[in-house]
Amino acid sequence: MTKVLVLHNVSLVRSALAALLRSEGPFEVTSAGWRSATPRTESLRPDVTVVDLDCPGTTAVLADHGRAADRQVLASRSPVLVLASTGAPGSLHRAFRAEARGYVDKDGSPGRLVRAVRRVAAGERFIDASLASAFMEADPVPLSPRELSVLARAAEGDSIVEIARALHLASGTVRNYMAAATRKTGARNLIDAIRICRREGWV
Repeated sequence: MTKVLVLHNVSLVRSALAALLRSEGPFEVTSAGWRSATPRTESLRPDVTVVDLDCPGTTAVLADHGRAADRQVLASRSPVLVLASTGAPGSLHRAFRAEARGYVDKDGSPGRLVRAVRRVAAGERFIDASLASAFMEADPVPLSPRELSVLARAAEGDSIVEIARALHLASGTVRNYMAAATRKTGARNLIDAIRICRREGWV
């Protein structure tokens, strides 16, 4: 039995994805929102974790997942399979940097998701051709995983103190990351940097 964890902040969507997987294969499926992602993954030890790149909250978690120090915390090294759109190449770059193992086009058939879960659970990679083309045509993300993580949390409205606490950083270090992100994006200020990153699909 393949254990699958579906992460999405919209209850109806994650329930629908979980129901689809349960009906299509020998999958033991659990669904959860992003705020309970870490405790669920630590307790369940899923074989595959499915996430939607368009779901609010994915940026910070994926950026954290891309750092070696966090890989044992998030999903206990559970392979990540992302649902993505061809129109958001920046999101694909984020997932790639977080070492996602599977990439499924959200405009594809449900069978593609089922096939992808089986392949990723077996230790293989799965990439829809349409997403591969979008990824190759996209400009690289200029921000580091840590800068993305800080900016993503700032975009969600977290204060510097809250970001520092969540990422185990000093407040001054958080400010330095914000300044670096602003400079690298060519933005006028932090708010402009967030706007640019959202436009490009990076956060």
